[in-house]
Amino acid sequence: MIRAFIAIEIHHAVIQRIFAATDELRQRISGIRWNSPNNCHLTLKFLGDIDEQQIEPIGQVLQRDLSLFPRFAINAKGLGVFPDAKRPRVLWVGIEGKPLAALAEKVEKALASVGFAEEKRKFTPHLTIGRWRQFRRSDNDLTDALAQWQERNFSGSTVHEVVLFQSILSPTGAEYRRLKAVPLCDASSIA
Repeated sequence: MIRAFIAIEIHHAVIQRIFAATDELRQRISGIRWNSPNNCHLTLKFLGDIDEQQIEPIGQVLQRDLSLFPRFAINAKGLGVFPDAKRPRVLWVGIEGKPLAALAEKVEKALASVGFAEEKRKFTPHLTIGRWRQFRRSDNDLTDALAQWQERNFSGSTVHEVVLFQSILSPTGAEYRRLKAVPLCDASSIA
């Protein structure tokens, strides 16, 4: 069994801008375990533990259902927390892109056809940049920090492919390995 998920890789220059900018936050917000810039991606669907024999069928249904989905632009902008500022557990950067919801829905439907349950929660495109080990309200003025970063623009990039990843957990953090990449369609080629 392997732990797996479907995601979009974000252009390295955008990730560098995000993590350079968050150096400011490190002094203002305490108790966070910051993600590595190498592990930043936009998750479309978490699969959990799967049998290695499922890799090929997953790749095939994604290829079948996404082959005509056109490449598109996304933009990294603003900060937020899950579940909320009173009990934050995850610090994230928002991702904007009109086709993202449609892409996530296509991925859900494709994977439902090979036995994966559809997600009940609303899709919220984001990059997790840190997780709180312990949040102490007295140490942070989180609401003010988030408000100042609400309109912060980290730049954009183009989504060229969707990737099936393996997540390998270790005491030093997760490592991600690409298992299958499914290219999106070049819109000029279908005209």
